[in-house]
Amino acid sequence: MKHSQFDVIVVGGGHAGVEAAAAAARMGVRTALITHKRDSIGVMSCNPAIGGLGKGHLVREIDAFDGIMGRAADAAGIQFRLLNRRKGPAVQGPRAQADRSLYRQSVQQQVSEQENLSVVEAEVVDLLMEGSCCCGVVLAEGGDISARSVVLTAGTFLRGIIHIGDVSRPGGRMGDDPSVRLAERIDDFGLKLGRLKTGTPPRLNGRTINWSVLEMQPGDEDPVLFSFLSKETAVRQIACGITHTNDKTHEIIRGNISRS
Repeated sequence: MKHSQFDVIVVGGGHAGVEAAAAAARMGVRTALITHKRDSIGVMSCNPAIGGLGKGHLVREIDAFDGIMGRAADAAGIQFRLLNRRKGPAVQGPRAQADRSLYRQSVQQQVSEQENLSVVEAEVVDLLMEGSCCCGVVLAEGGDISARSVVLTAGTFLRGIIHIGDVSRPGGRMGDDPSVRLAERIDDFGLKLGRLKTGTPPRLNGRTINWSVLEMQPGDEDPVLFSFLSKETAVRQIACGITHTNDKTHEIIRGNISRS
């Protein structure tokens, strides 16, 4: 791609990038969503849950603007619970456990069906400037894309680091390289880059769990969904199993807290 012209460029295909790109496209402007891997759009990299106190309100607000997340959560939700149900509506929060594959599938389908939205599989390494205004991006493999507006939603990729036990290595997330050159370009503007830690829970094989010793927690019988357009759950609902830490767990934590 030597040179292309769009109205809006969104860099990063995570939750924020998808919503930003779709919102721009819905307004009728030509929009490019640039991401390292097209197949990673909509991937739930951390906890495969949507909503909760505060966050559930945000998802419904996104849905009120015709956003993607609420519909994807309803399409992939395998358990729905309304938190703080016994309290008033202001402090209640919808939450869903999601099937990661179905969630990604729903997001990618909505992106592909959105008019005025093009997905570009590439890495952005530089920003094109005209005076104090950003007017486009430069791609790692050569070429550039110009636009009237550029939105950066790079998430954990800007000079990202992955910690696994005592080992640390560069990475945007598992299996993806970080965006180092774009981070260095942002440094040139004197903008301070911070770092937010995200913790990824272990993935357990359900066939290896002794469910008989766990307290089973089913979802709500009359689930509160995220999207105003959804009428009912889309897939088979699954109960969660509740367990607790114990003295042995606490001993392991105390013995290794210095390594965290």
